Amino acid sequence: MNAPMATKSLDLGPMPEWDLSDLYAAPDCDAVTRDLASAAADAKSLKERWQGKLAPAGGDGAKLAQAVRAYEQLSDLMGKLGSYAGLLYAANQSDPARAKFYGDISEKLTAISSDLLFFELELNTIDDAALGRALTHPDLARYKPWFDDLRKEKPYQLDEKLEQLFHEKGQTSRGSWNRLFNETMSALRFQVEGEAEPMTLEPTLNLMSDAAEPRRRAGAEAVAKTLKDNVRLFTLITNTLAKDKEISDRWRGFKDVADSRHLNNRVEAPVVDALVQSVRAAYPRLSHRYYAMKAKWLGMDKLSHWDRNAPLPEKPDRTITWAEAQETVLSAYAGFAPEMASIAKPFFDKRWIDAPVRAGKAPGAFSAATVPSVHPYVMMNYLGKPRDVMTLAHELGHGVHQVLAAKQGALLAQTPLTLAETASVFGEMLTFQKLLSEAKDRRERKAMLAGKVEDMINTVVRQIAFYTFERKVHEERRQGELTSDRLGEIWMDVQSESLGPAISFKPGYEVFWSYIPHFIHSPFYVYAYAFGDCLVNSLYGLYREAHPGFVEKYFEMLKAGGSKHHSELLAPFGLDARDPGFWNKGLKVLEGMIDELERMEAVV
Repeated sequence: MNAPMATKSLDLGPMPEWDLSDLYAAPDCDAVTRDLASAAADAKSLKERWQGKLAPAGGDGAKLAQAVRAYEQLSDLMGKLGSYAGLLYAANQSDPARAKFYGDISEKLTAISSDLLFFELELNTIDDAALGRALTHPDLARYKPWFDDLRKEKPYQLDEKLEQLFHEKGQTSRGSWNRLFNETMSALRFQVEGEAEPMTLEPTLNLMSDAAEPRRRAGAEAVAKTLKDNVRLFTLITNTLAKDKEISDRWRGFKDVADSRHLNNRVEAPVVDALVQSVRAAYPRLSHRYYAMKAKWLGMDKLSHWDRNAPLPEKPDRTITWAEAQETVLSAYAGFAPEMASIAKPFFDKRWIDAPVRAGKAPGAFSAATVPSVHPYVMMNYLGKPRDVMTLAHELGHGVHQVLAAKQGALLAQTPLTLAETASVFGEMLTFQKLLSEAKDRRERKAMLAGKVEDMINTVVRQIAFYTFERKVHEERRQGELTSDRLGEIWMDVQSESLGPAISFKPGYEVFWSYIPHFIHSPFYVYAYAFGDCLVNSLYGLYREAHPGFVEKYFEMLKAGGSKHHSELLAPFGLDARDPGFWNKGLKVLEGMIDELERMEAVV
């Protein structure tokens, strides 16, 4: 099932399909069987060796370090198996063999990890003073941030039997509903007017960036029709998963619908609230103002919802080959720091990227960290648009971040979502600024600035609107099921508020909520994008101002992974996310770009 060397698509040139052999050679290879057996045996051995003995070990740092190292090694092995199955499945979700392999591996890993549930629960029963003494031991000291995070989980943990029940039932509850959504979305086909054959979701959505209004409208109407035909299923999935989350939150003692996400992100609710309030207050200065300008540029009184991402009339319409995209991103990275480009280059050379659009392939893009003992993999659906180059820069930023953080080990490498977008958005900004500096004339510069403004609106304004939508849905779900019509009403309310009066929402847009995968896979994930974008805008401003030692501080931040709180990571730059001025500083960057576009209009 390994991918061929490369796929050629239209005039985009050869594009890589990822080589997963650094994880495993094939689903049926001996290494998969051997590692599954080893993981199961190691989990049972760890349970027999340590269950009931971690708390008594208390202040013995050497003993606890031995146990934690064994737990970390097992986490890496299990993560390797899970990553391989997940990536193989993402490459073709319509393949029954891959779907079965993914389901079987997930089920086996769930069973294996049931033997490990005791570990973190029992560590949290150790007396604070005893644990403090243990953490002075040099072999255990490096894990202190992990123990600190465990302590934050303690008030919301259940007893071991209940944790085991939640854990095992997750396979047939949230896990199964997620899989149903994935496989349904991958199988959907969208019949676009004027096209001989139905299309998958990704290229259909891409039509809404077409230069021709009839093509944009046809794409939007095709999306609306197919989603409407399936809206009852997506409504059921949404209601079920929201209720599933409510049950878990209630048993664990989380009060607010987003509290569990905030805990997972290691960010305080007031910090997120400050971000949300700042962005919502800025809607009129940002998205409302920009879309009113864009309507004038396109000669319209208002933009239909399918015109929101339309290219400007004078925008050069060119296709960017894969080779050009690669050179652009690597050059931008090297201009910031040669080390950044040298970390990114193997993704291309060693086929750690899966780029072409294929039937059955998961939509969107991501960078999978896999495990520290291997390396990340990037998936995207490259169509040769400027936004695809930005997506490549974004996902490679994640990849660089994950490579640098891998040295922290399996327990500390994972970066909280609020900081996980830092390198990705920074990589986008570097790439954009490089392209902007090479712009040949005023028209090209205007088109590029407008494109960047739209990307930032999609990252900040749209994601905070998504977060507001999720909050309303989950809060109402606590009172009972939501109908498809009610979900559509909530969606339209938040979209109208965020995008403003210059956008006209045509019939069919009320079901567009149903294809957003983050609502299904990671409730309340979306605010991390806005968090990361505003944070990066502030960081990039410091970089442009030649902040002392910026590059070194930046790399140290990425290398920290999940070993430090966001306040510790931002302190060397003199930034504090608790300060509302921090968010406004980031938003000012976007506002300044819109100001520049207004000035360009004034001199015409």
